[in-house]
Amino acid sequence: MAGIGTCCTILSSRSSFRTSPLEFESCTHRGGTVLGKPIRRRALSIRAEVSYVNAEEAKKLVADEGYTVLDVRDKSQFDRAHIKSCYHVPLFIENRDNDIGTIVKRTLHNNFSGLFFGLPFTKPNPEFVQLVKSQFQPGSKLLLVCQEGLRSTAAANKLEGAGFENIACVISGLQTVKPGTFDTVGTTELQNAGKAGLITVQGKISAVLGTVLVCAYLFITFFPDQAEKLFPGTS
Repeated sequence: MAGIGTCCTILSSRSSFRTSPLEFESCTHRGGTVLGKPIRRRALSIRAEVSYVNAEEAKKLVADEGYTVLDVRDKSQFDRAHIKSCYHVPLFIENRDNDIGTIVKRTLHNNFSGLFFGLPFTKPNPEFVQLVKSQFQPGSKLLLVCQEGLRSTAAANKLEGAGFENIACVISGLQTVKPGTFDTVGTTELQNAGKAGLITVQGKISAVLGTVLVCAYLFITFFPDQAEKLFPGTS
């Protein structure tokens, strides 16, 4: 007796339906719907790009487009000079930890960078993103500023990852902002807020010495006789 082969006819009608997060392929089998293997699709997310602007463009963003200035510098630079009515959330905070490793690093820092450039010994602010979220919605228009442009870029990346969509940064930071561009608060200009420590004293000493040398040269040139009496051998 010849063997009887068995077969099943699968109709060609196919459909698909989505059940988040998987999509299943289905087929009609003798009038019934049978689920096939799941089709995995990669979820796509669109992230807004950070805008990088110069000082004049930054001014227009604030004046014409409603951007809010968020200063991410440390407190010392912020206190020296900052844009009027800006918000301040530092990306780095002063490191006052007292473990042995930190004490050694802080001592070395204070004897060099701190002494000559007036830079505080800092560490990343662990609450930076949360503090910004507590004051702004993800859709807020934020202009991030720092002194050189590096911290604002790092802060922008953090906030972008946290869902903020309208972020701009000033290229090369506040050191490029000319006096009068923004209304400011502080004891110096924005572009000089990063200067402190002995390096500023050295600059003043050099200016004084230069003035003294110029005056001495003029005195010797126009009053040689008096100069010879005061300083024999100068003529």
